[in-house]
Amino acid sequence: MTGQRPSFAEATRVFARIGLLSFGGPAGQIALMHRTLVDERKWLDEARFLHALNYCMLLPGPEAMQLATYCGWLLHGVRGGLVAGLLFVLPGAAVIIALSAVYVTAAGVPLVDGFLFGLKAAVLAVVVEALLRVSKRALRRRSDHVIAVLAFIAIAALHVPFPLIVLVAGLVGAGLGQGASQTAEAADIAMPEWTKPTWRRFVTSLSAWGLLWLGPLAALQLMLGPQNLFSQQAWFFSVMATVTFGGAYAVLAWVAQQAVEVYGWLSPDDMLTGLGLAETTPGPLILVLVFVGFVGAAKGAGLGAMAGGLAGALVALWFTFVPCFLWIFVGAPYVETLRQVEWLRAALASISAAVVGIIANLAFWFGLHVLFGSVGELQSGPVRLAWPHVASLDLWAAAIALGSGIALLRFHAGIIATLAAAGLAGVAVALIGG
Repeated sequence: MTGQRPSFAEATRVFARIGLLSFGGPAGQIALMHRTLVDERKWLDEARFLHALNYCMLLPGPEAMQLATYCGWLLHGVRGGLVAGLLFVLPGAAVIIALSAVYVTAAGVPLVDGFLFGLKAAVLAVVVEALLRVSKRALRRRSDHVIAVLAFIAIAALHVPFPLIVLVAGLVGAGLGQGASQTAEAADIAMPEWTKPTWRRFVTSLSAWGLLWLGPLAALQLMLGPQNLFSQQAWFFSVMATVTFGGAYAVLAWVAQQAVEVYGWLSPDDMLTGLGLAETTPGPLILVLVFVGFVGAAKGAGLGAMAGGLAGALVALWFTFVPCFLWIFVGAPYVETLRQVEWLRAALASISAAVVGIIANLAFWFGLHVLFGSVGELQSGPVRLAWPHVASLDLWAAAIALGSGIALLRFHAGIIATLAAAGLAGVAVALIGG
C-alpha cells in the first residue's frame, strides 16, 4: 500500500470508470488498472499490484475481473472488492444482454447478417493473434512445447475433457518442479487488518460465498430437475467457473463443443457471433457465456425468446462470477504462502503451456466453421478429427479473415476497429450478393 487510502465513494467512482473503459482484453484491462491505481492515484505500490496480479493468474476465471476485486478488497475489504468486481462486470454484461436480444430478434435481416458474417470472420484472426501472444509468454522450455502439442492432440483428436487436460498438465509440472528451491519471501508491507488470514475469516468467507454459489445451484436441481435447461446451464457455468485456467480463449473451444455438440443450445455460427460481440464490449471476454446462456434459453426454455433469454443470461452471470468472489475473499489472505511454493508455480507453468495447445484447438475449430460451409470428420480408432469439405471454402470469409489478421498482426490495429471494419466488409458482401 502507498499513500492515503481513498474514501469508499472515491474508490467506487474510479472502479466504475475502469469498468466502463475496460475494452481490449485482459492485457489492456490490467494495463488500465495499473495506470489508474498505481501510476495516477498511487493507491497501491508496484510490488503490491504485481503481487495481486500473480495471485489472480493462479486462479480459474477472468484474471482482470479478479484483479479488480482484489484491488478493491485491499482498499476497503469485502465491500470494496464486491463493488470493484461488480462494476468491472455489470456494464459489459448489460451490453452483451442487449446485443444478444438484438441478435435473437434481428437475425435474418440481410444487413445484420452481413455485419455478423464479417464479425465472425474477424474473430478467427483475433483468436490466432491471441494464440501467438500467449505462446510467446508460455512456451519457454522444450517441455512446454511438448505439453502444448500433446494438449492440442488430446482435445482436438481424442476429445479428452478440458478439465482433465488441465489436471494432468498441472501434475506433470508439479513433478518437474519438485525439489526446486522455494522463492524468497515477499517484503513485509504494512497491510490493513482484514487482509490478515484468520481461521474465523476463512470459515465465514467460505460459508457465505459457497452458499451463494452452491445454494441456488442445488435449489435449481431440486425444484426444476437435472434435465431442465436452466438446471443444466447452472451446472455447466459452475463447471466453467472452476476450470477456466488461462483465460477465456483457453476454455472457449470446450465451451463451444459442449454448448453446440453436447447440449445443442447454439449453432457454430451462434458461438462465433457471441465471441465477436463479447470482443466489442467492456469487461472480461468470458462474458461470452452470458450470450451462450441468453441464446440457449431463448431457443429452448419454452418461455419466449426475451423472457427465456434474460433468465438464461442471469443464470450464466450468477454461476460464472459468484465463484470469482469466493476465490478472492477466501484465498487472498493466503497469497504469501502460495507464492512461496515453487512446485505450485511449476505446475501453473505447465498448465500455461497446455493452454497454448487448447487455444490452438480453438483457432482450428473456429477456422473450420468460419472458412468452410461444410465440415466432416476423419476417424480412425479413438481418433476423431474435424475436417472440412474443401469445395465448401468461403472465399469472402477467407478474405475478411486474412485482412483482419494483417490489420492485427502487421499494423497492430485495435481489436474494436478491426471488428468494426470487418463487420462493414460483411455488409458490403451482403449488398453485392456475395
